[in-house]
Amino acid sequence: MSKPRSRIMYIEDKSEGLVGPARIGRVTFSKSGRSVNYRGRSFLKVGNGYKYNHIAHDNGDHFWISGPRKDGQDRLYPESSRPVEIDDDIAEEYWRDIRGES
Repeated sequence: MSKPRSRIMYIEDKSEGLVGPARIGRVTFSKSGRSVNYRGRSFLKVGNGYKYNHIAHDNGDHFWISGPRKDGQDRLYPESSRPVEIDDDIAEEYWRDIRGES
């Protein structure tokens, strides 16, 4: 049996509004690629959301999940002063491979 495909992604909670808490972390994808799992939660990809592209399977909250940008401007509204947290287990890989810093 093969290991689930994983990737470092940007995850923003849109359930409280357009600018929500955000993280950079490693997600795993379902076989079909229609859902992702992160920290024990499952998120279903949707195509018709307004400012969101995934819905949490457990409670229906809205999330924006996408590949992180090299320039770090992942937020839809980058002028927000809310910090983007980076999971400790991927921080080194993120800064080296995504942002191109040593």
